[in-house]
Amino acid sequence: MKKVFFICLLAGAAYWFFMTPETEIKNLHNPGLTVVAFGDSLTAGYGAGRDNSYPSVLAKKISRPVVNLGLSGDTGAAAPVRLDKVMEQNPYMVLIEFGGNDFMRGVGLDETEKSIRQIVAAVQQYGAIAVIVDTGGYSQMARYTKLYKQIARETGAVFVPGILDGIFHQNKYKADQIHPNTAGYEIVAERVHKVIKPYL
Repeated sequence: MKKVFFICLLAGAAYWFFMTPETEIKNLHNPGLTVVAFGDSLTAGYGAGRDNSYPSVLAKKISRPVVNLGLSGDTGAAAPVRLDKVMEQNPYMVLIEFGGNDFMRGVGLDETEKSIRQIVAAVQQYGAIAVIVDTGGYSQMARYTKLYKQIARETGAVFVPGILDGIFHQNKYKADQIHPNTAGYEIVAERVHKVIKPYL
């Protein structure tokens, strides 16, 4: 009995000592107007068209306009050059979705990390909420998921995990080997909406 009590006591102490406090999200209730979806082909809606992209579906679920700044083929490492276009939209919130092309093109993870941190910092300095949207979907992207979650925790950004989880390996939700179809993007939009809803 004493042994069980001691184990429970240790487990409880470890939980309280090691658990990560909830991240305080920066720039809540700011005066910005739009939600800007800033990303690659998964944001642009490749495979289904912009009218069926996740930002378009998301726009129907929320009370703010959603501007789609997805660019097929873009990488997280290269994306900072487009930040001026993001800020031109007077963003309340910016959805930052990159990583897949970085992985496929062999961009170093440290280079991608530097750029994602730069984007998050620029968004927050402008006064908007930064949201890091994690691709997930397959095992090779796990290191990006871990990194993005860490960046979000350290910077006060919102983190949306694995938008392609359960989609990537199901052909009924895909237009090709990588990109979702209309049904797939509806799932992606719902996943993003579920996470950002409390901050809108």
